[in-house]
Amino acid sequence: MKNFLTRVATGLVFGIVLIGSMWLGKNYFGLLFLIVTMLSVKEFCTLIAKHKKTTFSKWWAILGGGYLFAAFFAVYHLGFEHKLAVFAPYIALVVYVFIQQVFSIKGSKLDNFAYFTLSQVYAALPFAMLNMLSTAGASEGETYNMLLPLCIFIFIWCNDTGAFCVGCTMGRHKMFERVSPKKTWEGFAGGAIVAIAAGVVLSYISDMMNVWQWTGMAAIVVATATLGDLIESCMKREMQIKDSGNILPGHGGMLDRFDSTILATPSVIAYLSLIGQI
Repeated sequence: MKNFLTRVATGLVFGIVLIGSMWLGKNYFGLLFLIVTMLSVKEFCTLIAKHKKTTFSKWWAILGGGYLFAAFFAVYHLGFEHKLAVFAPYIALVVYVFIQQVFSIKGSKLDNFAYFTLSQVYAALPFAMLNMLSTAGASEGETYNMLLPLCIFIFIWCNDTGAFCVGCTMGRHKMFERVSPKKTWEGFAGGAIVAIAAGVVLSYISDMMNVWQWTGMAAIVVATATLGDLIESCMKREMQIKDSGNILPGHGGMLDRFDSTILATPSVIAYLSLIGQI
């Protein structure tokens, strides 16, 4: 019971901070997700170093992830037109890390190359791409609109809530018991219904998209958020750990909290591009 109350309290504070930062504007949004990006990369590199004994410096990976987010922010929110100039330092950092590994005599080169790259693609890039979503639908003369990034989290929260309630009361058929023993197909269906219902409600609140486009986005989030959670569960099970960190009481680490977002963000961007919304 104590752990449940801790989890609820942390979730409420987390939700308030997340929504509040988005509501206050692009600078607060950028600061929050810059911190989230760097902490996520740090968690990922720390866990991989313990499991695979990688020897590349996690601080270069953290710096790279932070700069990648900042570069996306500069291009999409600060109007930097020379994109190559903005991303050049990041490219130079990645090249430096790879050259450093060529001349290093420590560790497996293949593991270091692979996991450094994964730290950027898996733990940093999806957060950086939130900047792309946060420009869609912005008022004339502005570069920021919180609606689409916030809706990703709304759909994820609705999905999690529906899946938990239905799974606990009606769940019988396991989805992938080997990876995540508590997930059931009934819970998945319950989460999908609640998230899609939220999409219908949003179609009445916002005229950015019609009801089919909103519910399509909700369905994409449900599918990819569930897959993102299963992917992180696979990694944690192989590493034989329960949580990726302990920064969020009752929830674990940043990767535990944002695992659903990692695949949902690029998938939503692809979906919205296909239907001509971004």
